[in-house]
Amino acid sequence: MNMQTWKLVYLAARKAGTAGSINSDISWRLQCMTYFACGTIQLRKIKMAALTAKFRLAACLLNISEGRRKNIVEKVAKAAVCNEHGRSVVSACVEAYNLIDMNEHHGIHPCLGAVDLVPIYPLSESVSLDECGAVAQSIAEELTHQVPGCSIFYFGHADQPLNRSLVERRKELGWFNSCFNLNATRPDVGTELSLRYGLTGVGASPYVMNCNVTLDSQDLNAGRKIASSIRGVNQGGIQGVQAMAFPHVGKVEIACNVESVKEEKPTTSVMESKNFVSYRIGGQCYVYATPQTIEARVQTLAEHYGFGTVGIALVGFTPQKCKSLAEIALSQGAAEFWKKQERVYM
Repeated sequence: MNMQTWKLVYLAARKAGTAGSINSDISWRLQCMTYFACGTIQLRKIKMAALTAKFRLAACLLNISEGRRKNIVEKVAKAAVCNEHGRSVVSACVEAYNLIDMNEHHGIHPCLGAVDLVPIYPLSESVSLDECGAVAQSIAEELTHQVPGCSIFYFGHADQPLNRSLVERRKELGWFNSCFNLNATRPDVGTELSLRYGLTGVGASPYVMNCNVTLDSQDLNAGRKIASSIRGVNQGGIQGVQAMAFPHVGKVEIACNVESVKEEKPTTSVMESKNFVSYRIGGQCYVYATPQTIEARVQTLAEHYGFGTVGIALVGFTPQKCKSLAEIALSQGAAEFWKKQERVYM
């Protein structure tokens, strides 16, 4: 499985869907690496161990509402690359607002804005969620200054003092059942909502990974039941997994958000340790379900309905891979690193 990187600085882009196909209904997701700097240093002269100690890393997985036009995605990505002032996320968002008109948007995947989601995730253990929340708020304020008319809602650690999750905020806004009421919605930052820009979510949370499992079937009803069965909030579901089913290129796709959740107690068995991966941020241990665990569960459920699966697509990176690539890119000079990457294999 491969991912086109578009030869970018700090940034990789891949559509949310099965590798090798273009789905006009599903947005593209851009991954931006950013960092908290601790002093001025010459990156090319530093060993990786020293680099890791000097930089406190965070990531932004930018979601834009575009799945048809590759040239639009490239322009948004290049806007991040060409920014020389350390504001690559803001630059990419501004470009997306300029290029995407929600009045002309068509698709079945739920979305609220031209720039749909700007989540900030801590990668380094020393980076706290509160710090990421403050960065998210700064991005939101700057966006409303640079793009008059855009509107933003906060989630997670940017949503102070309530810290409401993205799911909670989306439920309040009608994201899941397409009953979004433009006139009744009050943004946290910005002006009244415009039809052109829509509503953008900006926030901070532990890392959320995205993976999609394609069913070898067109049975959307069965797909919805499988998605419901693996949701972490349901009995017997997979902890931290949110899932929805969508038609996709003549098949049905189970699209999963895989949250990193606090580990309340150490894994108690070899089986559990194989199903979840743990890492630390802000002095707290978090775990997330592996893509293999999700694929295996979906396969088992699909067999119950008399069909199998085609494959799984990891959209972006695991938290560890994201951090590792950011460290390597910074050690080599981010621009040079991404220029050399014709393909990133996962």
